[in-house]
Amino acid sequence: MSQVHYLTTPLTDEDILNLKAGDIVYLSGTIFTARDAAHKRLVDLIENKQELPFPLDGAVIYFVGPTPPKPGDPIGSAGPTTSYRMDSYSPTLIKHGLKGMIGKGKRNQDVKDACKEHKAVYFGATGGAGALLGKLIKEAKVIAYEELGPEAVRMLKVENFPVTVINDAYGNDLYEEGRKKYEVKD
Repeated sequence: MSQVHYLTTPLTDEDILNLKAGDIVYLSGTIFTARDAAHKRLVDLIENKQELPFPLDGAVIYFVGPTPPKPGDPIGSAGPTTSYRMDSYSPTLIKHGLKGMIGKGKRNQDVKDACKEHKAVYFGATGGAGALLGKLIKEAKVIAYEELGPEAVRMLKVENFPVTVINDAYGNDLYEEGRKKYEVKD
């Protein structure tokens, strides 16, 4: 049975271990944006033992390339992007303290294994609801790689940002469980 959780970032091991695939989470606090080009740069910094533009410990990264904001808004439409493009980078970030990722679509086994080994989760956000999700972002500021435009790393302040746990720290995968639940066997 799914549970509802209200969490504030940065996330802790205890927060993560209380989550199960299928749970609904309302995130508040600071989250960061990054897509594949930014992920490559972050992993390069780690491999070269250089400082990152934000602390990974307890962090949540949202895979998003937001649209420009309307006057008076902090951000435009902010819907999730397909997550598999970050699969080659996510295990390294998780190993170095990342606790949550937000996107859409399935993740590979290496990401799921890293979540299990280092107590992290992958959250799904509703694709196609970018305009609504953007309204839950109260502040947005580019903090790195401004030249990447929409794919720059941003620091976002969110309030009750709705996500669903897809991959938990126990190796469960909501997509696989859902498929089994409704699978018709001949």
